[in-house]
Amino acid sequence: MTLVVLCSTMSYSFDMHYCGDTLVETAIFHKAKGCGMEMQSPSTEECSILKKDCCNDKQMVVDGQDEIQLQVNKITFDQQLFIASFVYTYINLFESVNKKVSSFSLYRRPHVVKKIFKLDETYLI
Repeated sequence: MTLVVLCSTMSYSFDMHYCGDTLVETAIFHKAKGCGMEMQSPSTEECSILKKDCCNDKQMVVDGQDEIQLQVNKITFDQQLFIASFVYTYINLFESVNKKVSSFSLYRRPHVVKKIFKLDETYLI
């Protein structure tokens, strides 16, 4: 949400340099350098023939908002219901899974007095 507010309130400027009809360079926040083919003024005033410069610079400015107004008191009942349902669902989405509880973890073994398996053994001779 912070990123949306920052981008909507910030102003941008795009500088574009065209050489003929071809876009050569685009710059954001600073002036485009150009292609190096800009026409220079003649060194003497005797030269009366001037060619039109083929390069062209354009600038596009995107103005951001000056004020941000949050109107919480104008939320309808349907919007309140949606927000409440969304928050409830989102909170329960990350509910932790219960660990598998074993039934014998607290069971104490009986104390062995005799070796019972020895009583039931039979031997063939």
